[in-house]
Amino acid sequence: MRSALLVLLALLVLGTAGVVGFLATWDIPAPSARVEKVIPNDRLPR
Repeated sequence: MRSALLVLLALLVLGTAGVVGFLATWDIPAPSARVEKVIPNDRLPR
Protein backbone atom coordinates (compact mmCIF):
# COMPACT_ATOMS: atom_id res chain seq x y z
CA MET A 1 0.00 0.00 0.00
CA ARG A 2 2.80 2.38 0.87
CA SER A 3 4.65 1.77 -2.41
CA ALA A 4 1.48 2.44 -4.43
CA LEU A 5 1.08 5.76 -2.62
CA LEU A 6 4.69 6.68 -3.37
CA VAL A 7 4.24 5.81 -7.05
CA LEU A 8 1.08 7.91 -7.22
CA LEU A 9 2.80 10.83 -5.52
CA ALA A 10 5.78 10.55 -7.89
CA LEU A 11 3.45 10.57 -10.91
CA LEU A 12 1.67 13.61 -9.54
CA VAL A 13 4.94 15.49 -9.01
CA LEU A 14 6.24 14.53 -12.48
CA GLY A 15 2.96 15.52 -14.12
CA THR A 16 2.93 18.88 -12.36
CA ALA A 17 6.55 19.51 -13.34
CA GLY A 18 5.75 18.59 -16.95
CA VAL A 19 2.81 20.98 -17.11
CA VAL A 20 4.86 23.80 -15.58
CA GLY A 21 7.69 23.15 -18.02
CA PHE A 22 5.30 23.11 -20.97
CA LEU A 23 3.69 26.40 -19.97
CA ALA A 24 7.09 27.99 -19.35
CA THR A 25 8.35 27.14 -22.85
CA TRP A 26 5.13 27.52 -24.87
CA ASP A 27 5.45 30.34 -27.41
CA ILE A 28 1.92 31.76 -27.40
CA PRO A 29 1.29 33.78 -30.57
CA ALA A 30 0.24 37.40 -30.20
CA PRO A 31 -3.31 38.29 -31.22
CA SER A 32 -3.46 39.31 -34.87
CA ALA A 33 -6.96 40.81 -35.05
CA ARG A 34 -7.16 44.59 -34.92
CA VAL A 35 -9.50 45.97 -32.26
CA GLU A 36 -10.93 49.48 -32.46
CA LYS A 37 -13.32 50.83 -29.85
CA VAL A 38 -14.88 54.28 -29.86
CA ILE A 39 -14.77 55.96 -26.45
CA PRO A 40 -17.24 58.84 -26.03
CA ASN A 41 -15.78 62.19 -25.00
CA ASP A 42 -17.93 62.42 -21.88
CA ARG A 43 -16.16 59.37 -20.40
CA LEU A 44 -12.70 60.98 -20.66
CA PRO A 45 -11.31 63.13 -17.81
CA ARG A 46 -10.93 66.79 -18.51
